[in-house]
Amino acid sequence: MQHQPGYGHPESPDRLRVIYDALDKDGLGSRFIRPQFGPADEDVLRLNHSAELVRRVAATQGHETVALDPDTHASARSHEAACLAVGALVDGIRRIFSGEIDNAFCLVRPPGHHAEQENAMGFCLYNNVAVAARWAMQELGLRRIMIVDWDLHHGNGTQESFHDMQEVLYFSVHKYPYYPGTGAALENGMEHGEGHTVNVPLPGGQGDLEYARVFNELVVPLARAYKPELILLSCGFDICAGDPLGDMRVTSAGIAYMTRRLVEAAEKICGGRLLATLEGGYNLDSMRDGALAVLGELSGLAQEGRWPVRLSAEEAEQLAHSQADCPALEQAILIAKDFWRF
Repeated sequence: MQHQPGYGHPESPDRLRVIYDALDKDGLGSRFIRPQFGPADEDVLRLNHSAELVRRVAATQGHETVALDPDTHASARSHEAACLAVGALVDGIRRIFSGEIDNAFCLVRPPGHHAEQENAMGFCLYNNVAVAARWAMQELGLRRIMIVDWDLHHGNGTQESFHDMQEVLYFSVHKYPYYPGTGAALENGMEHGEGHTVNVPLPGGQGDLEYARVFNELVVPLARAYKPELILLSCGFDICAGDPLGDMRVTSAGIAYMTRRLVEAAEKICGGRLLATLEGGYNLDSMRDGALAVLGELSGLAQEGRWPVRLSAEEAEQLAHSQADCPALEQAILIAKDFWRF
């Protein structure tokens, strides 16, 4: 909450405040473990970032406003917040693998998926999900991690981090062409990582039915083929209808459905080991309802009917059988089938 990009900046503390307020209402938050955790230290950050980037971001401490790029601003406690954001993911993965928790949703700021190994950009200081994946590979010995990214914007930093590796399968569905300009369908990795980057570049205006097809016909089949030991979700709510930075039309029902498909896949493939982390999303109502939809599916409370935002049986049936027109998906499937059998 102390990361302050500046007055009028869309990536504001209110994004978390509305989620916290919703969890405080009617004791919803009491149904979850909300652990204490520490910040990631420099050695952990350096698993994915250069010493120069860490030095540059750390140097913003104590300064009221520092522009790291035209969109990405730090304040006096931004570096502290960014280290805690990475620390949340590392702690969540550790608890999942110890059996203490089933899965996790890291409600963090600043977001991370645009941060490259050498650069902070796109509101992101450190790449939370990429650093956490590197940590899991080094400390837990994981060799197959799947990262699913449904943020409106392509996760250029995450793709860059793993584009030449087989140990991570990076999947992104996003608006294209749009910021940051990466994520074309033919960007599918290189060298040892060829085929381990899968992009679905949508033109804009897609909603629940199109996204459901993406998960039904590509995300879940890829997970079955790859057999990850851990699934990480870069969860952006800027795909929701009414977001000021986007024109997608996903509703909380669509968010719940995509989360449910990942929960089901994780249960069948990797013992339920699924961790989501907050990325973008700038409509406060969508932030609140989307976060509740994800939490309801992760916990199973939504399917038990004991949750305020949930997917109806009729909606689930409709999305499971979606035949919405989506040429970008069909192209992505053809490309993926050059590398994967599903």
